[in-house]
Amino acid sequence: MIPPGVRFFDVRSVRAIATHVDIDNGVVESAGTSFSDAALVRVLGPRGWGMVSVNNLDLSKKAELDRVLAEGLALARITEDPVDLAEATRGDHPVPAPGEDPRTLSLEEKTSVLSGIEKAAKLPGIASTRATYIERTEEVTYTDSSGYENRYAITRSGFSVLAVAKRNGVAQMGRESLHTIHGFNLRHQEPQGAKAAGTALALLDAGLAKGGRMRAVLDPELAGVFGHEAVGHASEGDLVKEGSSVLAGRIGERIAPSFVTIADDPSLPEFGFEPVDAEGCRTARTEMVSRGRVNAYLHTRETLAALGNGMAGHGRAEGGEPPLVRMANTFIEAGDATLEEILAECGDGILLVGSRGGQVDPGRGVFQFNAEYGYLVEKGEKTRMVRDVSLSGEILSTLHGILLCGKERVMHQGFCGKGGQSVPVSDGSPHILLTDAVVGGSGSD
Repeated sequence: MIPPGVRFFDVRSVRAIATHVDIDNGVVESAGTSFSDAALVRVLGPRGWGMVSVNNLDLSKKAELDRVLAEGLALARITEDPVDLAEATRGDHPVPAPGEDPRTLSLEEKTSVLSGIEKAAKLPGIASTRATYIERTEEVTYTDSSGYENRYAITRSGFSVLAVAKRNGVAQMGRESLHTIHGFNLRHQEPQGAKAAGTALALLDAGLAKGGRMRAVLDPELAGVFGHEAVGHASEGDLVKEGSSVLAGRIGERIAPSFVTIADDPSLPEFGFEPVDAEGCRTARTEMVSRGRVNAYLHTRETLAALGNGMAGHGRAEGGEPPLVRMANTFIEAGDATLEEILAECGDGILLVGSRGGQVDPGRGVFQFNAEYGYLVEKGEKTRMVRDVSLSGEILSTLHGILLCGKERVMHQGFCGKGGQSVPVSDGSPHILLTDAVVGGSGSD
């Protein structure tokens, strides 16, 4: 029974077991397992929300739930911002079974195997190394005042290895990582350590790129970061509602060539997979940009009610935290060009590889990303390696400047922060070719 004065309530509980191992220069800095059990109870009162975070909530005890609902209603009664909710689309997707269940390895085994990956990065010329392993199993329970219930469990795991090479006061870094929901054989990842070290050593000998406006090929990792940061965040319904998105009010407007589609799909079995969202809504593919036109925004039930143009199913949250409009698996759809055709069309320019972070202002519509490294493109051929390169510009003009999309989309995994919460995500793209890109470099004529 819904208490008087309550229009709606829901409860999302997350019980988690997390394992982590950190190895720095051969020393195991930490290795352990932690446990958490946090729930968020949301109560929609006469106008807005009242929210209560509770540890170890026992939903089988009616008196305990009634007490928390009363606390939530008391908070809701003093809120002033009115809230309406769009209808929820129910249904879920099965959680993929892991091919290799990482939980079958003991903590000692994981530490030993990770140590082998870190040792593989200790090539001559490498000054320091670091390796990290993470594993997290979540048991999620959702129920609401309509009587809807959903339960699922999912395990995510992965590692990263970092190598720093130094010579004559110059330091360069290489990094490799793998994160998945499918499980993987941690015992056979030593080549990733050597690969990270090889990148760091190669960068010591790389040249310096000259900055300026030029044609630029983005590899799938950097192009995926562009899709996530510049387009995905600008498509989030809460930012659109606040007037903090360059895409606000542009539904139906052409902002890219007709062969460009950019989507987010939480149901895709990638690292950001969600069988249902944090509001118990069915997850599905949403095309933010469809055939070059602004098509839809990403939504929770609240932002969908306020804005329309899209579907709910993009609410994500850590345990005990409120759902926020978030991406999950964001990507630029593949086209029909081969990499050879893209390089030939580039002519003279640059190929930018990997990502070392950056920043984006979705309200002003500008961005700046640092590539891990690059290669000069001369007469349609990839030539010399260069370092300390970046890509910046305006979101809309950059989208308009996409000339070609490659045939093969590749996804990369990571974590995305917003509102003090961090959630697992994937983003990806094929190789793409930009015209008149703004490339930053420290070289000179």
